[in-house]
Amino acid sequence: MDRRQMLKTTAAGITLAATGRARASGPPNIILILADDIGYGDLGCYSANRVRTPNLDRIAAEGVRCTDAHSSSAVCTPTRYSLLTGQYAFRRPEASYILSGAAPLCIDPSRPTLPSVLRAAGYATGMVGKWHLGLGTRERPVDYNGEIAPGPLEVGFDSAFFIPATGDRVPCVFIEDRRVVGLDPADPISVSFFYKIGDDPTGLERPDLLKMKADLSHSGTIVNGISRIGYMSGGHAARWVDEDIPDTLARRAVAFIEANRDRPFFLYLPTHDVHEPMAPNARFKGTSDCGSRGDVIHQLDWTVGEVLAALDRTGLADNTLVIFSSDNGGGIKNTYDDGTNALHSRQPPNGKLRGGKGQLYEGGHRVPLVARWPGRIKPCSESSELMCLIDMIPTLAAVAGASVPKNAAPDAVDVSPALLGLPHDQPCRDHLLLHISGPGPLAVRKGEWKLIPLAAGGMPNQLFNLADDLSEQHNLALRRPDKVMELFGALARERGRG
Repeated sequence: MDRRQMLKTTAAGITLAATGRARASGPPNIILILADDIGYGDLGCYSANRVRTPNLDRIAAEGVRCTDAHSSSAVCTPTRYSLLTGQYAFRRPEASYILSGAAPLCIDPSRPTLPSVLRAAGYATGMVGKWHLGLGTRERPVDYNGEIAPGPLEVGFDSAFFIPATGDRVPCVFIEDRRVVGLDPADPISVSFFYKIGDDPTGLERPDLLKMKADLSHSGTIVNGISRIGYMSGGHAARWVDEDIPDTLARRAVAFIEANRDRPFFLYLPTHDVHEPMAPNARFKGTSDCGSRGDVIHQLDWTVGEVLAALDRTGLADNTLVIFSSDNGGGIKNTYDDGTNALHSRQPPNGKLRGGKGQLYEGGHRVPLVARWPGRIKPCSESSELMCLIDMIPTLAAVAGASVPKNAAPDAVDVSPALLGLPHDQPCRDHLLLHISGPGPLAVRKGEWKLIPLAAGGMPNQLFNLADDLSEQHNLALRRPDKVMELFGALARERGRG
């Protein structure tokens, strides 16, 4: 059975049970689910054949599958910054690197953001999941024992329940709005990324306490049997259990949907899965033949299913645009090892794409993107247009009928015609810059051509025609110097524009 037949079969076999009374007209609700480290080949609807993603495949079956969608960067923090601000992260140095759990907020609170634009249009705006964009300021570093600000609420969210940085970094606590959840004031939190603090054992000191091995950089304080990047003391009652994170986030996401069913809402749901440490809940452990990575893909799909079920149950499905994508390409990593690492590569994260997370090759930034909006997006449709997560502000503003301030989203374009399958004479996006982290290097994409310049990793100029060579195996730079110069010019103009 080919992919299109599979999607039609999936769509035909789904029965919607929308039993609740809900707002049936007006601006659509918008749910943006951003997975962590899911690759272009990790979903069934994108050719995965070792893991099962029925809920994600359902979105594609009932909507659109995009085949040329990208994260603006090949790692997490800069992509998340660009998604929320519509600005390339390399233009703002503090947003261009992977941040620690003690970094200040990298978004200027005075800048228009995706949630602030939608909130101005009357939307309730909520965030549930992984933040990783810094908290506090340089002048007033984050104090996890008091009010935590600025953070998500200061950049446009009405409510936020979030992981401050990453699952493999301290502090290992949840924050709700501006306070650590469940913190005992008699057991204050301290965090350091430079030297050990407190009496908690580290992975280096007590490897016998670990339930999964870790490399040197992830051998700091042990929380829940897993050693982390950095050191943490205190906050013992507030510390999360990794295996329960998906349940907690799904429950909070569903609660936001139910609480805002009578008004338009925007829910940003950046999941922890499938980022390391991969510690699947017992319900999912061993459900794939691809080790813990495959198991947490199943867990991620379950989370998406909980959101879809909540929309069906509340009667909101028909008036809700659901978008799923990933913050960067996938990768097979050995940072942690629970004994299943040898099985991870059975599910190639990026399919036939070259490279992976942290690289300028397509596997680093070409990501799955599926979207569903019943009655507005044709089921089983496909878009091959170039688009990027940086485009979310003008795209979702167009969907919501919201105004975009003149100083907002300087590097973004409205790709709603491509996403919704609306008639348009020209491609929505002419070109795109691609980034890893820090100030560079950058690659440039224009039409079917892509240039990875000389400066990238000491390699010669690399020019690929992606229409003929999606796997980037044939460097055409010497054969097409005219195209190299054209793309260098586009890169220089765009970089200088900011």
